[in-house]
Amino acid sequence: MEISMRVAKDYDYSINHLKEIGKRRKERITYIKQRQLEKFQNRFMKRLVILHSNDLHGDFLAEEVDAGLIGGVSMLSGYVSKVRNEEQNVIYAIAGDMFRGSLIDSEFRGISTVEIMNLLTPDVVTVGNHEVDYGLEHLLFLEKCARFPIINANMYVELSESHLFSPHVVLEAGGLKILFIGAITEDVLSSTKAEELIGTLIDIRDVASEVRKATDTYKTSDIDLTILLTLIGFEEDKKLAQELGPDSDIDIIIGGHSHTYLEEPCVVAGIPIVQAAVGTDQIGRFDIVFDERNGHIDSYTWELIPVTEENCPRDPALEEIIDRYKEITDSKYLRVLTRFAKEYTHSRLDMETDLGDLIAECMRAQLGSDLVMIASGSIRTESLGPIVTLQDLMIAFPYESSMIGFLLTGSQLRRVVKYLTRDDAIDENVWTELFQLSNGFFCEYDRRSREILQLKIDGEDVQDEKLYSIAVQSYFYCSMEKYFGITPEEVSGNGEPKELASSMQNVLIDYFDNHDYIKLEEEKRLLIL
Repeated sequence: MEISMRVAKDYDYSINHLKEIGKRRKERITYIKQRQLEKFQNRFMKRLVILHSNDLHGDFLAEEVDAGLIGGVSMLSGYVSKVRNEEQNVIYAIAGDMFRGSLIDSEFRGISTVEIMNLLTPDVVTVGNHEVDYGLEHLLFLEKCARFPIINANMYVELSESHLFSPHVVLEAGGLKILFIGAITEDVLSSTKAEELIGTLIDIRDVASEVRKATDTYKTSDIDLTILLTLIGFEEDKKLAQELGPDSDIDIIIGGHSHTYLEEPCVVAGIPIVQAAVGTDQIGRFDIVFDERNGHIDSYTWELIPVTEENCPRDPALEEIIDRYKEITDSKYLRVLTRFAKEYTHSRLDMETDLGDLIAECMRAQLGSDLVMIASGSIRTESLGPIVTLQDLMIAFPYESSMIGFLLTGSQLRRVVKYLTRDDAIDENVWTELFQLSNGFFCEYDRRSREILQLKIDGEDVQDEKLYSIAVQSYFYCSMEKYFGITPEEVSGNGEPKELASSMQNVLIDYFDNHDYIKLEEEKRLLIL
């Protein structure tokens, strides 16, 4: 009996042992098959990193903050180099507006910027509206100095129906072919119109149709990804994605112009839209897994990487170049111009600011117009004073734009003010150009009734038939209907417009030089109820 029990136990043990062996073998086979399947699938999965910046605006120097240094092209370059060393397939793209915003850029008319960008080594850059600030001829010269492709698909030379720049470029990374297409806002025409010889020959075409033309060109080619580099603003990017639709060949839109800070991509019609805010304080990063079998993105992650000492090593070679330029500008521009009563600020572009009021007030004192309107976006710093050097002023106000004077009747001025205070113009969620207004002007506007309750100049009610002298920057005068809601024909009917000053910078420098102490008149100029 005991022997039978033992035999039975041994039998059960043997059976169970064999079952366990079988189970393990089956699991092992399953594991091997899974690994083989994964290995097979991975053969078709390609990994790609796309880094991107936009609206750098000559933001070359790091800033000191509580936690240490932030921004600057040295650490930006260090991060790009670090990722290129860590990852196999990396592309770095810049969505326009490399120029303007710093003294180093302005002093050398973009030549310094191109030299610095050459060391930053982007793989592709699109044209921004500020690339045209020094003139189209000069931009074409700077393009020849660049060791990276500069693309744009919707700027045309009308006479020959040819593109002003290469419309697109195909880059290869890890066996993938990526088509980049560049596009720009129509605003660029405002500055080119001032160039009598060239500006009138340049045409800006519709972005969506030009994008379709570019993608149609490569329909029969083996293009894996198509990426738009746009400088048209975040809201326009969303409209563009909607217009192109989910069936378009566009995989990603990397935008600029509106300086939009995003926590995550905005997906419209299946197309992820991203921006990297403004300057060099951060850089956008896509980590993409591409499925070659199906010819589409399998998955991706995106984030904004802070450009700090913790994340980004410094680039000594680039710092040496920047220091060389900085030495020259420091020696020339560190003289003191004037002193303000206090530090004046310009923290937002969509509202009246005391620095904006001050700039407009000083311009009025020099030009003598009834009303001076200065675009908020042309003031490029958040504060100025109390001690103001020439360098401070030129960093805060880098534009040498001329000032155009013209006449408006009181009724026309009322129309312009109603246009400037329309709902979408004073909506902080919509990118528009708000204007800073000179002293003596007062408007009280009721958003609910959409009526101007008061409109005064120098304490007197604006009279419908009376003519008032107005001064604006030439950039905005050239697109008067877009920015002021009034046609050039209506304006010229009151008298011939004329250039009041060839350089706004020089007007301000002259005023500051001749006033040792400047205090802003504390008065509300635009009251919106």
